[in-house]
Amino acid sequence: MTFTVSLPGCTSLKEKRQRIGGLHERFGRNPAVAVCESGELDSHDKSEWSFVVVGMTKREVTSLCSQIEDKLQRTVEGRVLDVRQQFL
Repeated sequence: MTFTVSLPGCTSLKEKRQRIGGLHERFGRNPAVAVCESGELDSHDKSEWSFVVVGMTKREVTSLCSQIEDKLQRTVEGRVLDVRQQFL
């Protein structure tokens, strides 16, 4: 699952890191989730994050993806522009 987030008014990479604020810590604690910043690394006002979610069933993975999306929407100081999911 990949999220693209707009960070309106963000003027520096330092501010970007503060606004995104600890996605690794929030989501990376779960052993079924791997997370990394995967794009827009040098952009100040946009960020892209990818999550790899594993589970025994598609239902379990879908549920965890929904939880991640909900939490991301509530905690990031920005606007989610795009969410892409791919099941393997």
